[in-house]
Amino acid sequence: MSSALTGKKIVLGITGSIAAYKAAELTSQLRKKGAEVFPVMTAGAQKFITPLTLQALARQPVATDLWSEGNGWQPGHVELADKADLLLIAPATADVIAQFAHGLAGDFLSSLHLVCRAPLLIAPAMNGKMWSHPATVANVATLTARGAQFIGPEDGMLACGYEGLGRLWPVEGIVERAEQMLGVR
Repeated sequence: MSSALTGKKIVLGITGSIAAYKAAELTSQLRKKGAEVFPVMTAGAQKFITPLTLQALARQPVATDLWSEGNGWQPGHVELADKADLLLIAPATADVIAQFAHGLAGDFLSSLHLVCRAPLLIAPAMNGKMWSHPATVANVATLTARGAQFIGPEDGMLACGYEGLGRLWPVEGIVERAEQMLGVR
C-alpha cells in the first residue's frame, strides 16, 4: 500500500508529557506507512518512556543528548534536521512550545528545531489550564504565524484528573495529518 509517507524521513520529537507513551504507537504507525522515523527525546520524555522502546520500533538510534552528538564531523542535530521531511512533535508540552516560540536551544530537540527547515507539526498534550494560559496561547500564535501546524489538543479526561482540553490528539489523526502535509509537498 502506497502512502504519502513512503520513504519520507520524519523526525519525531517526544517531550515530557504522560502522553509520551503514545509515541511508541505513533512510531509504529508511521513506519507501517513507509516512513523512516528518527526519534528525539527530551529529558522529561525519558521519565515516561525509554529510548530503547523507540529505538526498537523506529530501528534508528534515539537522540537524547546535545552533547553526545554521534559519529561524524557534523553536529548530530544539524545532520538530522537537514534530512527531515517533517518535524513532528508529539506530545508537545507547554515548555517545548515556549522554547520553540522564543528560539531557545538548550537541548537536542530545541537546537534541532532552530536548524530544521522542514514543515513543523505540533501535537500538544498538557493540563487544560496550561493550554489556555495566555503565555501558551501567545506562543501557539507565534509558531502558527511562522508556519507551524497544530493538531489538537483533544477534549477529555486528563491525567491530572481534570476533564477538558489538553489530551493528545488520537495517533491515527496525527498520522493522517502528517500524510496530508507531506502529500502536498
